[in-house]
Amino acid sequence: MLIRSTRITRDTRGFSEIVDLTTEVAAFVSDQHISAGLVHIFPIGSTASITTIEYEPALVQDMEELLEKIASRTMQSHHSQTWGDDNGFSHLRASLMGPGISIPVENGKLVLGTWQQIVLIDHDNRPRQRQVFVQLIGE
Repeated sequence: MLIRSTRITRDTRGFSEIVDLTTEVAAFVSDQHISAGLVHIFPIGSTASITTIEYEPALVQDMEELLEKIASRTMQSHHSQTWGDDNGFSHLRASLMGPGISIPVENGKLVLGTWQQIVLIDHDNRPRQRQVFVQLIGE
């Protein structure tokens, strides 16, 4: 059994910017030369999410607009009132989407659909440097 980890660092704009990580995750998995396993992708921080999406401009815009309807950046939140940081909406978006995902690996490659990409969504209300922890378990 093999367990390997890495971190991916990306600068983001916040406000649910969607960033494609597929190439970096796939390269990491490929470099490990395993036949089967599972890779887990996890954003470090409570205002970001990892998911899969067809990463194309119209769907990215649809996702950003949907998140704005679900938890608007102008909403009043107890968190923002308590801490004065006006990012309660970002914590809610991240919690609703969930923090991370696991993707199977077969024949040394990610098991993803043709139009399925791994994305980081930074929900915070300011630019950030995001770290994403990637851990591979396989053989």
